[in-house]
Amino acid sequence: MASLAVPVGAPRTARVRPRVVVVGGGFGGVNATLGLAGCPVDITLIDRKNYHTFQPLLYQVALAVLSPGDIAQPIRSIVREHKNVDVLMDEVVEIDTANQRVKLKAGPQIEYDYLVLATGSTHSYFGHDDWAKLAPGLKTVEDATEIRRRVLLAFELAEREMLETGTHPALNFVVIGGGPTGVELAGAISDIARLYMAKDFRHINPSSAQVIILEGSPHILAAYPPDLQASALRQLKDLGVMVRTGAHVTDVQPGYVMVGNEKIDAVVTLWAAGVQASPLGKMLGVPTDKRGCVMVDAHLNPEGHPEIFVCGDLAHVEQDGKPVPGVAQPAMQMGAYAAKRIAKLQAAGGASAKLAGKQDKGFRYFDKGDMATIGRKAAVAKVEWPFKAHMSGFPAWMMWLGVHIFFLIGFRNRFSVFRQWAYTYLTFNDGVRLITGSQDLPGWGYSDGVYRGHETTKPLDENAVHVDL
Repeated sequence: MASLAVPVGAPRTARVRPRVVVVGGGFGGVNATLGLAGCPVDITLIDRKNYHTFQPLLYQVALAVLSPGDIAQPIRSIVREHKNVDVLMDEVVEIDTANQRVKLKAGPQIEYDYLVLATGSTHSYFGHDDWAKLAPGLKTVEDATEIRRRVLLAFELAEREMLETGTHPALNFVVIGGGPTGVELAGAISDIARLYMAKDFRHINPSSAQVIILEGSPHILAAYPPDLQASALRQLKDLGVMVRTGAHVTDVQPGYVMVGNEKIDAVVTLWAAGVQASPLGKMLGVPTDKRGCVMVDAHLNPEGHPEIFVCGDLAHVEQDGKPVPGVAQPAMQMGAYAAKRIAKLQAAGGASAKLAGKQDKGFRYFDKGDMATIGRKAAVAKVEWPFKAHMSGFPAWMMWLGVHIFFLIGFRNRFSVFRQWAYTYLTFNDGVRLITGSQDLPGWGYSDGVYRGHETTKPLDENAVHVDL
């Protein structure tokens, strides 16, 4: 196979088959790639990771219900049957729209006839990027394992301190943000503390842990109907989760969070309050919204670029006067639409063929509904297809389980997740409570004999009585 790379400044290469470069191996990129796999084009899929992550279940990795391998699938195994797909583990650092080339971090440039950008979003700390180390968000497998480390380590350090000193700091877990991710994280922390770890410790009571959601707006799950918001609030209360709305966080420090002048102690602080688009969108030199999402037309094209398609969280798409939400289903549908659109344009003579566009009504998101799980046998669901309904509690939870297993890529993943969920549900045990990496926890330590904000645990006084563990 000929080299994909082209020298800097070299003229465009004449090719028999057009090349489609897909950047991002998430829902949008994978669906665009699979949609084009049977077309007479050559596809190059580029991602910094070698795997596709099923992001809706990341929080279950973060709270030790599932392992990372249960929700991730190697990209090469997804496309192995499609001979016209190349996979590159690299990062795009520059886009030359004039010459239709992308530059990779490793140095090479790759030409494209069509470009699909689906690099998603990352955390937004609203100008307080220093908070990121103290309050990790949840977007990647690495984020999930870091959250798992911090949550589990808090209980372990409390047990150790109880043995050594007879006391330990309050196990307060603060989740900033009351959207689906925040609600799911809070409910899962409460579940593992009350149900799965209650009998594992000898000197502390894990069920005494307090989980607090701080939401700046008047309601949690703002995108959901009022009846489901109220139901979610009741279910969270039943789990022992404290929900504070209208609570604007003004500072995050090791060991505590500030809401106005109020200080809230926190052994672990998690961020679920905001996202911003991948920086790749701004490389196009086209209009973006305040989150950095690329403004696109009805065909998912940025202004003046019918050969470029932007999908998923990176795209700002208006429908019925409202932006299409940045969740998995729209990303999957955008990827599939981009593939169909490219196939249609190519059949009509290329991206410059305006005739093809006149007969295409453009992308339209088919909303099948929204779901958020809150805890064991607790969830809310707004169902739009195949019927319309609002569901709460156990029925919503069962629907959530079924939908997420169905959309997992790979039989092994579906079987593994189903088996693990069944085991956890029937035995009240989960099997992946592993702490890896550092044993330091921001905010855990001594200051004048009181547990307050230190980056690492201060050694105990050398005259104190120690217990060999």
